[in-house]
Amino acid sequence: MKGITRFSNSLMEKYLPDPFLFVIILTLVIFGLGLGLTDSSPVQMVAFWGEGFWALLAFSMQMVLVLVTGFVLASSPIFKKGLGKLASLAKSPSSAIILVTLVSLAASWINWGFGLVIGALFAKELAKRVANVDYRLLIASAYSGFIIWHAGFSGSIPLSIATEGHPFVDKIGVIPTSATIFASYNLIIIAALVIIVPLLNRLMMPKKEDTITVDPKVLVDPVVEELPAKSDMTPAERLENSWVLSMIIGALGLAFIVYYFVQNGFSLTLDLVNFMFLFLGIIFHGTPRKYLIAVQEAVKGAGGIIVQFPFYAGIMGMMTASGLAGVMSEAFVSVSTADTLPLFCLPKRRTG
Repeated sequence: MKGITRFSNSLMEKYLPDPFLFVIILTLVIFGLGLGLTDSSPVQMVAFWGEGFWALLAFSMQMVLVLVTGFVLASSPIFKKGLGKLASLAKSPSSAIILVTLVSLAASWINWGFGLVIGALFAKELAKRVANVDYRLLIASAYSGFIIWHAGFSGSIPLSIATEGHPFVDKIGVIPTSATIFASYNLIIIAALVIIVPLLNRLMMPKKEDTITVDPKVLVDPVVEELPAKSDMTPAERLENSWVLSMIIGALGLAFIVYYFVQNGFSLTLDLVNFMFLFLGIIFHGTPRKYLIAVQEAVKGAGGIIVQFPFYAGIMGMMTASGLAGVMSEAFVSVSTADTLPLFCLPKRRTG
């Protein structure tokens, strides 16, 4: 296991490019496949690509909000304090690796933006408290929870197809989360991963002489700038630092969430999940100023989504308009049997 880990690390360090390069390469691959496997001309493929480029703007904004609202909630003081207390439970490097993996899995299942930050913050707290823990493996374990995010509350596809008016509603209808996120087969897989992933991360712990640690002093949080006295604030600054405004608007948001569940039962949509995280973040940060500072920090990590998702839409436009998607689907069907088709195609569970 340790040999495989060293080989994988070396491979990724040398050959893994930025995700933006992946989307460029994938665009060129689909363009070439469209020319080779369909009767589309180069001009037509360019048109399909450009015409589909902005088809996912609404969905892209939803994904940006998943990241931003999750990040903001995870960076609130109440969660930071809770992580510090939880980190005190780890008494050895092995327990630190297992604990950070479990926390990352749980947080990522709730929201992938939430898990992104919670895992990193918790790894930082553990590195401060646990001596001789390998910092590389600690960080990797903090992000390993990502493997279940799409099976959780922020899964883009299950939540999107559970939302009225989604792009494919005329083809598959609206599929409730009870048939996807909360389906028994999904929950069983998640339970298995919660057991397997922490154990695998524990097995990858390097020997003591190969362990790379970090000085806890470099992990100390920067000193937060103190606010001026209330008497020295301008009227605008008083509003920005008013906890009353945050609580009022937060209560309004919570009131709608309660209303929604009373009217619709426990039926999640992508918009509702973002709504919940947005208003919980407002409440937990206490004042509008603190919330906006957290938002500004969160937005820095959303650049990949903003730039890459239009390319994904362009790729989808080329595949559907050229007929390449149909060609690929028929290829899978042609090599399938009644037993292997579900594995290759992963059809949706029928409801109703």
